[in-house]
Amino acid sequence: MTPQEHTNASMDFQARSKAAVADKKLRANFLSAMDGLIYKRAQAFDDKAALEALRILGAQVRQNALLKLPELLEQLEANLIARGVLVHWAQTPTQAVDIIKQIALEQGARNIIKGKSMVSEEIHLNAKMAEVGVNCLESDLGEYIVQLAQETPSHIVMPAIHKNTSEIADLLHQKTGIERKEDAAYMTEQARMQLRKNFMEADIGLSGVNFAVAQTGTLCLVENEGNGRMSTTVPQTHIAIMGIEKVVESLEDVAPLLSLLTRSATGQAITTYFNMISGSRKGAELDGPQTLHLVLLDHGRTQMYQDDELLDTLRCIRCAACMNHCPVYSRIGGHAYGYTYPGPIGKILMPHLEGLETTHALPTASSLCGACAEVCPVKIPIPDLLVRL
Repeated sequence: MTPQEHTNASMDFQARSKAAVADKKLRANFLSAMDGLIYKRAQAFDDKAALEALRILGAQVRQNALLKLPELLEQLEANLIARGVLVHWAQTPTQAVDIIKQIALEQGARNIIKGKSMVSEEIHLNAKMAEVGVNCLESDLGEYIVQLAQETPSHIVMPAIHKNTSEIADLLHQKTGIERKEDAAYMTEQARMQLRKNFMEADIGLSGVNFAVAQTGTLCLVENEGNGRMSTTVPQTHIAIMGIEKVVESLEDVAPLLSLLTRSATGQAITTYFNMISGSRKGAELDGPQTLHLVLLDHGRTQMYQDDELLDTLRCIRCAACMNHCPVYSRIGGHAYGYTYPGPIGKILMPHLEGLETTHALPTASSLCGACAEVCPVKIPIPDLLVRL
């Protein structure tokens, strides 16, 4: 990258940030949402001593998994293959997309229904599949709203958090023809009714993975809406995609991470659905895909893995607590960052995924107040890593 390109990248971030700060409606949307999320997390973790003990345990679980990462990935692969799961390895986003394209083209697939997956956003899957005539439809309500608006997610847990109820009502009325009502329950029900037929007609269902258990070959999927369960059980083919760091050793390891994830993200003791997937449909079973694929993506993760300090980045469980408490993110929102993962975690993750030369403005977009480290459920020292970068 030339010095001029460096300057342009920095100016792009500065220009987006300046525009976001000047957008009073956007700032009001984010500040209102962040206040609510901060309150819900505080209520969910009312025992500070218990929280700290759980954070220590969660950090140990993730660190243990990373220390054993190569062997755990091999164990996961072996156990999944033994159950008939087709496992694919992708070093780059292009390779991951090519794998999914090949699966779709071999089946003559034209429609993919998607549960929520930030890794699919990371590899820009929807646009890449459209190039070969395969339509990807988001079924997570937040992702569905963002897709209708032709935008990218602005938050890793709540993709449409930058929009208020009035804006969403306008969008759904304009794009889907439903009656305009500023009623969340009505809009949710209408979206579900419209999406239901797409689950039945889709050739392939695609999902992310929150945790993959090496010892049992189990893919765990956390969700609240049921779209994850629908997209992984109704279509004949299920493709799961995950970063290679999402593996843990045992089912016992999942319990503390699940408790930390849901309460840190939304203030819930547990989400409405917790899916545990161990293979495709067998024998007389009435649901589930006929074929299950798992795509394991590297995309810069092994680069982090080889650094004793930056390795801590891979402990992340994608709860977004760091974003919710960040004074920078809450004022400029996710789109200002310009990359898939915004906020504090994005500032230490994106340099490895896209290169520090391209993303050099991100690590400096911090007050170094330390709020992100104080709330991180797995105790990632984000400010220290920002300084390092």
